[in-house]
Amino acid sequence: MRILIYGLGGVGGYIAGYLSQTNHEIVGVARGEHLKMIQKEGLHPQGTLHVSEDEKEFTANFTAVNESELSGYFDLVLFCVKSYDLKNAALVCKPFLDDKSIVLCLSNGVEHGDELRSLLDAKVLDGCIYILSHIEKAGQIRKMGKVFNLLFAGEGSDILASVLDEAGLRYKIAEDIQKELWKKYIFISTFGVLTSYYDMSIKEVYENHYDEAKQFLQEVSNIAKAKNIGLEEEIEKCLLAASKLPQSASTSMHKDIKAGKKDELETLCGYLVREATQLDISAPKIDKYYRELLKLHH
Repeated sequence: MRILIYGLGGVGGYIAGYLSQTNHEIVGVARGEHLKMIQKEGLHPQGTLHVSEDEKEFTANFTAVNESELSGYFDLVLFCVKSYDLKNAALVCKPFLDDKSIVLCLSNGVEHGDELRSLLDAKVLDGCIYILSHIEKAGQIRKMGKVFNLLFAGEGSDILASVLDEAGLRYKIAEDIQKELWKKYIFISTFGVLTSYYDMSIKEVYENHYDEAKQFLQEVSNIAKAKNIGLEEEIEKCLLAASKLPQSASTSMHKDIKAGKKDELETLCGYLVREATQLDISAPKIDKYYRELLKLHH
């Protein structure tokens, strides 16, 4: 099979490294200095994948290109870009896919499957990933800790599963993928927004703004409930998870805002504001933080 990993950052780079150990043809899309180093020296994923595995580093060699150099046909595409880049990435890939191609988006958010179905004539899986991973320096990916969990569902899941089996990457074909998407989303939306607003780590938000975090989580749960997705039991789980994180652990949105980069405010908060309005649900905390962050950083 010919497999495209669109975006070779912390998520895409790590997955591409392991997929490159199979017999499939792997193509990755990257930019800038990171792309140049991968083309010159290969990609170097570091960190542990399985609980029983010692930390390891290896060189992954595969074809890396920028988006303007794509060509040919792809059987499988994994979109590993920030949510605000997804539409452009999908349109770039469209000429190289058909109705037999399988597509999975691993960007943050709950609506990407629907977005891709509206843009592409392909088999679109819904999915999400749990991983702590980032570009350590150009050409090098660093994965932190043992966490790696990839969940997906939809037509073509069996084909993706067989590829992941070959690569030795853990996954689960979810029975209720929409609930799984929202279980991740309730945490990352709440703490992405609050870490960014208060300029604090996740644990500091938990310690200093517990009531605000709990109310934000409750409002997300209320929106999900209106979509027939039960998340009430996730509220305490999210707070407990936040309390156990290292003092310095923050969110990608907070880091992006601090670095003056483009951020995922629309995906992690604007989406909730729009859904609450459409569903006629009161979400004052979500609305407040969205408007404040728009004023502060946009």
